[in-house]
Amino acid sequence: MTLDPVHFDGITDLVRRVSHDIDEDEHRDQAVRAWDAYFDPLYRDGEEVLTPLSDRRRYAVDITAAGDQPAQFDTVHGLDSGTVNPRTFKNGLVLDIAQAAMGVCPSDTDTHRARTVITTVHPTDDSVAISTTDDWQKQDEGYWRGQIFEAPRVERDETAVVHGLALYLAESEHALEHADRVGDLLVLDGPLYPKIIANWLDQARPLSDLPLEDPLVQSVIGNYVDLVERFVDRGVPLAGFVKNVQSRGIVATLSEKTNAPWTDDAAFFTQLLERRDGRDRNTDDLTYTNWFVSRTGYDREFSTLGDRLSLDLDLDPASYEVAFFVVYDPRTDVLFKAELPRAFAENDDCRARVTNHVLAEVAREVGPPEAIGKADELARIGMQEKTELVGALEDTLDTDCRSTYDDERWG
Repeated sequence: MTLDPVHFDGITDLVRRVSHDIDEDEHRDQAVRAWDAYFDPLYRDGEEVLTPLSDRRRYAVDITAAGDQPAQFDTVHGLDSGTVNPRTFKNGLVLDIAQAAMGVCPSDTDTHRARTVITTVHPTDDSVAISTTDDWQKQDEGYWRGQIFEAPRVERDETAVVHGLALYLAESEHALEHADRVGDLLVLDGPLYPKIIANWLDQARPLSDLPLEDPLVQSVIGNYVDLVERFVDRGVPLAGFVKNVQSRGIVATLSEKTNAPWTDDAAFFTQLLERRDGRDRNTDDLTYTNWFVSRTGYDREFSTLGDRLSLDLDLDPASYEVAFFVVYDPRTDVLFKAELPRAFAENDDCRARVTNHVLAEVAREVGPPEAIGKADELARIGMQEKTELVGALEDTLDTDCRSTYDDERWG
């Protein structure tokens, strides 16, 4: 049954109870005032949590000019991981399967063909035995490799555990296996570090204990540390490209100093960078910030201020810190974040080349860089493939996937 016009009227009458005094122009002005007052650097409890790597500034670049600039890197590799999403079976098994792949510009067939597949399984029955091994199973003339892991046993949050581990294991193992293919730049689809797993630190036990105590979870975090070390040693930049900026570390810090009416960091930077001519949004330019070293939110755990993860580091601890800048595309009203390890971001030339690369790609693609788009397409497991795979798993496990009413309703 659909909503009748009278229902729409009723809903809007309800919403009229919300004050109309909210002024987005004032929120933009507040963002500018906060930027001017607190970001050079931003402090929390006497510690620098956001430090400009250069002059604290906002920039604008004509979108056409940005898209027409020469390529900054001869080749660019993108890396992504996709999953079937956690599945619960009637025999008590909960599992997820993740597939990682690299996209490269210009295209390279061998790189695109390679896959790393990880299955993580959480058994609830103590009698279940999972045959894990350090050896990779290989198919497709060695281009495909897969491994199965038993997830740490938890009394709840099983789906979160199998999903996070499968996703990040596939991505990090594929990156490490194929790092030597990357000659100029590798861009991860997402942040530099497994922040979903870092987020477990602030969840209820036993989830909060896993990053501190479980060897498999610690090995995932260690993979990303190894990845930074590997690329620093080779002198090849490693970047992260965050399509959905959901962090709140900056806004949480600002809220201790001033009125902070933004729901998250993306909302703050969007209002800081959006430009208007009267009521119309200016869509001629991409706008962006300088680079910052971040020790806010879960970036803190990978910084010199971090004290909750026992990281085994080979480099100066400052080398691993997250540096970022954000770029706002007014055509879509979307904000993106680019990240680099501080070891690369402190190099002025490297920082400038990555900045120009990101601006050019966002201008041309009206979205994420092309290499990320290729990796996303290669790693994605489509709905039909998921359905067929679940059916095959049911046959293999001799059980059925447990369905919910929403599965039947929405498919």
